[in-house]
Amino acid sequence: MPNPTAAMLVIGDEILSGRTHDSNTHHLAGRLTDAGIDLKEARVVSDDRDSIIKAVRDLASRFDHVFTSGGIGPTHDDITADCIAAAFEDTIDVRADARAILQDHYDAQGLELNAARLRMARIPSRAILIENPVSKAPGFILENVHVMAGVPRIFQAMVASVLPGLTGGDPLISETWRVDQGEGDIAAPLAELTRDHPNVSFGCYPFQKDGKFGANIVARSQDRQTLSAAFQALQETFPQ
Repeated sequence: MPNPTAAMLVIGDEILSGRTHDSNTHHLAGRLTDAGIDLKEARVVSDDRDSIIKAVRDLASRFDHVFTSGGIGPTHDDITADCIAAAFEDTIDVRADARAILQDHYDAQGLELNAARLRMARIPSRAILIENPVSKAPGFILENVHVMAGVPRIFQAMVASVLPGLTGGDPLISETWRVDQGEGDIAAPLAELTRDHPNVSFGCYPFQKDGKFGANIVARSQDRQTLSAAFQALQETFPQ
């Protein structure tokens, strides 16, 4: 039975402008691989309502899970929550459960829960809250979309909150073999290996060192025995 599938939607003009580096997709990919959920697509969109809604609807219709990062903070350009609600034709407003979390958090710090901070309690009516142990402002799950913060430390904490509740398949395992030949020399025998081992994925990652060309070949599979046989064949094809 194939593993559940997932997509990542990164939201924010700051990513597309190059001002901010997206590390969240890299983190999510690793955690999903460990959980046996296959990340099939990653997409970046600007802080544009129509673009976000269109992307959410498209990805949610094609994958078992969608994870978003960015756009759920206290400022005027944090529009993700409203867009997710619109994508699923849900209403959105300040919810009592989210407000209570924020109220306790800011009371403990002696700070006011002002209008800007209260924006982070605007949650679609049918959504389930995602715990945020870092800054308390919750993310949420609506349908099959998991909506999380863009700040990497908070995003990672929210992923940790969500993943235990998801059903995964077999984790993807891999082995790497270094070949001191150029891509042009190894392409034909590598293609033959791929044909002989259809249940194993082979990736070729070239490098150049000290003026010489080589490649790291990565074999991936969900079955240890299948991978072992393919990796042995890889080593025999390209002996060191």
